[in-house]
Amino acid sequence: MKILIVDDEVIIRNGLCTVIDWKELGLTLLPPASSAEEALARIPAEKPNILLTDIRMQGMDGIQLAHEVKRLLPDTETVILTGYDDFAYAQQALREGVTDYLLKTSRPEEIIKAAMKAKQRIMDKWENAKQETMQTAALRSQLLDRLLIQGDESSLAPVQAWFRKNGVQPDESSLAPMRVLLLAATGWGDGALAGLLLGAAENMLYELLPAVTMLKADRIVLVVREEARVSDCGGLGRAIDRVRQTLKCTVFAALGRSVASYGELQDSYREAGTVFAYRGLLGAEGLYTSADIADRCGGRTVCSQKEESELAAILMSNNGADLRHWVNRKVREQLEDSAATPSSVQAFLQSMVIAGHRWLERSQGGGKPEAALHTFEVDSRAEDEVFKLLSSVMAAFHEAIADKPFAYIQKSIVYIKEHLDQSLSLQQVAKFVHLNPNHFSEVFKRETGLNYIEFVTLERMRRAAEILQESQAKISEVASRVGYEDIKYFSQQFKKHTGRTPSEFRQSVKD
Repeated sequence: MKILIVDDEVIIRNGLCTVIDWKELGLTLLPPASSAEEALARIPAEKPNILLTDIRMQGMDGIQLAHEVKRLLPDTETVILTGYDDFAYAQQALREGVTDYLLKTSRPEEIIKAAMKAKQRIMDKWENAKQETMQTAALRSQLLDRLLIQGDESSLAPVQAWFRKNGVQPDESSLAPMRVLLLAATGWGDGALAGLLLGAAENMLYELLPAVTMLKADRIVLVVREEARVSDCGGLGRAIDRVRQTLKCTVFAALGRSVASYGELQDSYREAGTVFAYRGLLGAEGLYTSADIADRCGGRTVCSQKEESELAAILMSNNGADLRHWVNRKVREQLEDSAATPSSVQAFLQSMVIAGHRWLERSQGGGKPEAALHTFEVDSRAEDEVFKLLSSVMAAFHEAIADKPFAYIQKSIVYIKEHLDQSLSLQQVAKFVHLNPNHFSEVFKRETGLNYIEFVTLERMRRAAEILQESQAKISEVASRVGYEDIKYFSQQFKKHTGRTPSEFRQSVKD
């Protein structure tokens, strides 16, 4: 905050400058002026917040100066100093916008008190203006939000005035084409820095484009007037490049269709939102429209059986590095798929997590998987999210068996369940848990109540029954999925354990 002292008496002028420590009071002392005319010439450039001036000077007096300052800088506080204790002068000064009146004989503490009062009044004005600006901006954003999201035109008048003021609409007689632009700027980190970057980007775009803007969550919403070489696709691209280069950040922008009325802005906003949802699939930066996603029909939505087996083996191994590598590879495959859509990626990522929970439930002898639905960021952050969820599954399994005696038997059971479609010799499973086959066979029977062959056969029959209940797979396919090449032998084993042939069992389930 700046203060300017004006007095034609050099002793008074210098005394006021040196006796009081203005810096300590939080005021920047401008070079003093020896006349009202000098002060008036300097005021437009130096813009003092407080004016401390003599009332009687050669030429223009302090009251005339106060009048001119009020016209040029309405918020400047003027304090009059005079050697004449003249009430009539004081009244005239107050009418000209002077906020305080002191005698030159006043003690320094009285002058300081008057200056501090003036400073406080200015700070109060600033705070009130700030609150008013924030309230006005909040109201405009609320009305614009209502117009774009709900298509509500009931409070259109303030929005129209705002659009005209910012150059989106030239006048009331006609409407220029408009488009909605959604923009995200990243690269400064998270938290407060991310908010600062968005604010800085919004300010730049406000200066560069005929637009109204508002901040909404992690993005900037702009309604721009469509104008050749200014805010068409080329013009918007140049403005976005300017923001990116100036602020050293990454900018992703989605542009909605051109519309010719306020009522259609909702359509433009929705289209921009649809394109914005592809952020992470289209690329980290650039300006995109609906044409860029027109050919995307959706990628894979479900993990394959092979992928589930890969995941199961990794979860069993308790190897975090292998899990991270596998997750990153699978997520990147989805993000790089030219057919992928946000919904197909979401579904596939959810399928990965469900596959992990399904494995955990099987390994613990449970039924259906208990995997909560998650909404994933459709970008590289999804790798961390999926890895975190699957890591918790892996940790849950290994923590559960860690305190159990003969934990390796539990691991071997899970291994058997995950490899029922393969040849499963006792030696193979014993090797997996790093035990001598004879010792493993002995402990396995003691812990499960069944010998190894009986247990494997029972698990194969259970799995076959599940497949027959849940799918219309052919009997030959069911046999293959539980490790039998001979369909006749499989059918015999199945009837031995269930009392029905596979076909009879399937029919009984339907009935």
